[in-house]
Parts: sequence; structure tokens; C-alpha cells
Amino acid sequence: MKKILFVLLMTVMTASIFFGVFSSCKKNNAASGSDSLKAMLSRGEFVIGLDDSFPPMGFRNEDNEIVGFDIDLAKEVAARLNVKFRAQPIDWSAKEQELATGKIDCIWNGLTITEERKKALTFSKAYLDNEQVLVVRADSGITSLSDMTGKTVGLQSGSSASDALEESVNFKGTLKSVVEFKENITALNDLEMGGVDAILMDSIVANYSIKQTGKPFVVLNEALATEEYGIAFRQGDVELEEKVQATLEEMAEDGTVDSISSKWFGSNITVIGR
Repeated sequence: MKKILFVLLMTVMTASIFFGVFSSCKKNNAASGSDSLKAMLSRGEFVIGLDDSFPPMGFRNEDNEIVGFDIDLAKEVAARLNVKFRAQPIDWSAKEQELATGKIDCIWNGLTITEERKKALTFSKAYLDNEQVLVVRADSGITSLSDMTGKTVGLQSGSSASDALEESVNFKGTLKSVVEFKENITALNDLEMGGVDAILMDSIVANYSIKQTGKPFVVLNEALATEEYGIAFRQGDVELEEKVQATLEEMAEDGTVDSISSKWFGSNITVIGR
């Protein structure tokens, strides 16, 4: 009987130690929701996670510096919060895990707000409207979604394009195959070489890329899905989200958002404060 009690006692003690260590590690990796803003301000640095090959939202320029529309917005938010700013490239297909570990404060890089993502993340209000569209070669003869029957579509792995395609069951069923790429830039290069017939991607990114590169691509007028961009924080990081949101709305009110948007898109296409 004593042996049984001893074994039970040791089991309870071991479990307590394990969960204590686990809880401590978890606290070290990411501050709790109620402390997230305080922890970020105390640390003195606002870190956003992004795919650094996603122009014009966030990408590397000729000097290998990370620049973009989202970068300019986030930098200004950090400045107004009196903290340093850092753009941290992450594996986009594992973005939720990157956030959960506490390596970044938020995901800010043209991230689409979806009901599924809202179950695991705390989102800001939408700041941009977007669509999932098909990019094809100008000489492809493809002018509508129905022309894609029996053809191959490429898209970025872990992107909202992938989610949109999964939800468009009828359209997906007409395709010959789907090819996933790590980055949209790689996908567009493959389109140019004829490896795929079309790329499913964000309209904002597609139109910007075509304008900047001058490649012989066109965007189909018929969109596969409409969506909104938001900033994602860890589930429960409400105070940090609200502070960032309030700062963005201040920036919209004083004209800063208009200036940044006009720099990248020629006009204010945001929906901040509207």
C-alpha cells in the first residue's frame, strides 16, 4: 500500500514540475493577452512578421532592405508608440506558429481575415479590400474562369489564395492540377516560362507586380473571391490590437495614411477609419 501511495505521490510531483516548467516557458515565449501591450512597450520594440517577397505590402528592394506599404504603416505606428521597429521575415506557411512562439508581435503583410483564422487569432479591423484573381499570360487566350477547364493553376502555399480555391469547389473541380509555390514571385516566374497556365493571387499584389515588371501578364476581370486585409495578433492580445488600431485611425485622421497609400498606389485605397 505504501509503495502505491509513493508511486502516486511521485507521479503528481512529476506532473506538477512538468506543467510548471511548460507554463514558465510559455510565459517567456509570449506575454499573456492582458500584458502584451505592456510587454512590447517595456521591450521597446515592435516586431511584425511578414513574407518579405510580397510586393507592394512587404518586400526587399535592390539594396536588400525590407520596404513596402505595410512596412511604412507599421513603422509609423512604432514611431508613435515610441518604440523601435523590426520587420521579421517568417515562413508564411507556418505564420500562426511563428506568432504563437512570441518571436513576433503580429502578422502584418496583406493577411486576409477569414472566419477560420479568427478562431485562432485576434484581428484588427480591415484596412484594405482585396480580391483573389487569376493572372495569365497575355497571349494565353484565357479570358474567364471557365476557360481554365483542364488547365493548371499555381498559388502560394499557405496563402488566402489556397483557402479561396478550397472553398470554390466547383471551380477547383474543373482544373487539371494545382501547383503550390513558396512565394508569389516564384509562381509568376513559372507562369512566364509556361509551367502553369495561371496564378491565383491577391489583386493588389498582382496589379502592382505587372505594373512594376512590365511582364506580359493580364489579370482576369472575374474574381474568384473577395476579401479584406487585417493585422493578426495572438488570440487574446486585445490591448495591443486596440492600441495599434487606435494609432492607425489617428494616422488616417491626420492624413498620414493617405500619404503612405498615395506613395504606393497613387491614391488612398485604404478603409481605415471609414
